[in-house]
Amino acid sequence: MTDCGCEKARRDLEEYLRNEVCHTEHTDITEHLATCAECRDEALVARTLTEVVARACREAAPEELRDVVLSRLRTAQATHH
Repeated sequence: MTDCGCEKARRDLEEYLRNEVCHTEHTDITEHLATCAECRDEALVARTLTEVVARACREAAPEELRDVVLSRLRTAQATHH
């Protein structure tokens, strides 16, 4: 394979991280990340951010917070009708 270069690696980084690129492109980007610290750092930031957001989406709000928010929404709805 050949090094795809920074421009292509960065342009296709999100798809690469979601495994949405073809095998050849995946191999090329993997090879580039192995040799380019700047792009590797960008990939690490993107991967970490994606994992944190995904984890946050799975977390549930505490029951007390949920009750307070629902109560305030009901009060707001009652005063605006």
